[in-house]
Amino acid sequence: MHALLNAIGTMDLPTDAQRIFHGRGGLHPGCEHWALDVFPPVVLLTSFQPATDAELATVGAALAARWQQIAPGQPLNWVYQCRFDGQTDTRLMAGSVPDPHMVAEQGAQFRVNLLKGQNHGLFLDMAEGRRWVRDHVLAYKAQQTVQDRGLAVLNLFAYTCAFSVVALQAGARLVVNVDMGQGAMATGQQNHQRNGITTGAHFLVHDIFKTWGKINRSGPYGLVIVDPPSYQKGSFIATKDYARLMRRLPELLAPGGYVLLCLNAPELGVAFLQDQMQELAPTLAYVERVANPAVFADVSDDRALKVLVYRAAALVDLMPAAPQSAPSAPHPPG
Repeated sequence: MHALLNAIGTMDLPTDAQRIFHGRGGLHPGCEHWALDVFPPVVLLTSFQPATDAELATVGAALAARWQQIAPGQPLNWVYQCRFDGQTDTRLMAGSVPDPHMVAEQGAQFRVNLLKGQNHGLFLDMAEGRRWVRDHVLAYKAQQTVQDRGLAVLNLFAYTCAFSVVALQAGARLVVNVDMGQGAMATGQQNHQRNGITTGAHFLVHDIFKTWGKINRSGPYGLVIVDPPSYQKGSFIATKDYARLMRRLPELLAPGGYVLLCLNAPELGVAFLQDQMQELAPTLAYVERVANPAVFADVSDDRALKVLVYRAAALVDLMPAAPQSAPSAPHPPG
């Protein structure tokens, strides 16, 4: 666990929620099962195999020593979670956890819960995806004309609506959030309230595949965000259901609109998304892949989180070229 201890020994005091050590990327042999995050003011250690008492004591001592250096006089709060063999064991190892626990990221506030379940309310690996959305909406607003009503955004598999918060902060006119998780969407509504957002957000607690009528009524959309789970029994299986979403994308988008396609499944590479998009939504053009936060570096780009940008043709691209005038006949000599 040398690489993990080295990351602890050199960490700064974060103000934003962020990952400190990412063993699952495979770049630190022997530490593949460790992850270390900070959700200020709490440090979260996650292990994907059982840790011994001696290992936890070693990590605790390293955290305490570093905390004395970067936050003298402040209590060390840290939580350990083990995820193994389908079971989750979460323990408060030192200090306390705020309730409610609000964390910051790029100027926005989000509610998290480290002591319950595996999904804490904010996926840290998607930080650059949220930055892309913020920058995209800001750029759209800077070019907005007087006749333009503003950017409408569709946020599918919205979870706790972090994408919605940043889009509305940046100036989107409307965000339609769709997710079948009632608890997650309730947290999403709280996230908007915590950020002073009182208008523009709509919340549909529905199965996406049974809600296309309601979704289409608020469209077309200038930006569609698709961030599904890779596998969630009874809800979404990427290998089967992503294609169903892709077929719908062209009809959801306004001319010139963008799609942010996300997938966090190490077993499914970039080609899984690109090949199906070419087949099922050929009118949408690939633009770029959004880079993940540097700390989430992986031995293989195909294993890492995939965030791809596609674009629909703009109206000017769809207009037929103006016919060229035929050359006028020469005047007969007078």
